[in-house]
Amino acid sequence: MPPRKRVYLAGDLVFRPEAPTLFERLKTICHTTGLEGCAPFDGQDAIRGLPPGRDTILKIITADRDLMNTCDAGLFCLDPFRRAPDMDPGTAVEIGYMMAQGKPLEGYTTDARPYPEKVAAYWKHAWNENVSPRTNPNAFASGALEDPDGMLLHSDGMVQNGMTEGFITLSGGGIATHRDFETAFRIAAEALAKRLL
Repeated sequence: MPPRKRVYLAGDLVFRPEAPTLFERLKTICHTTGLEGCAPFDGQDAIRGLPPGRDTILKIITADRDLMNTCDAGLFCLDPFRRAPDMDPGTAVEIGYMMAQGKPLEGYTTDARPYPEKVAAYWKHAWNENVSPRTNPNAFASGALEDPDGMLLHSDGMVQNGMTEGFITLSGGGIATHRDFETAFRIAAEALAKRLL
């Protein structure tokens, strides 16, 4: 029997308080689909316990990069991060890195609202200000709305920034959406398994 395809499990999951048990559940879901899930923590035993700081962070980044190099594909959580409309920026970097390697990617989220809607809700909740129609609709960029700073609300029709969701789409993947986190993950894992196996 050939070895299982290794899949990098990326997202803000590493920052969540229940991260170790969460990754174990996600690895179990991967196993049921015929994949081997790899958490960013895997292979970092020598790093655990090091003091916080730049050197430790660079060791973690190097270990994550090396792990991505050994994986056949990536599964990315696109949930909004730290109560903002945008996903974890480190995960966005990982999407670009694995896309550049030509690896299959899939995404998932519990928040299926279009990205401009998330940005508008953030402005209203955090600053009690509203977005508005663009004042210069002929400017070079796509989008019908702008925020109170005049910045474009882009990526219409997508759940996250166009570059992140777009790279997943260009790799042949999609974005699974479901209000239940593990259900969204399972849908994405099953889609990736069909592409890999």
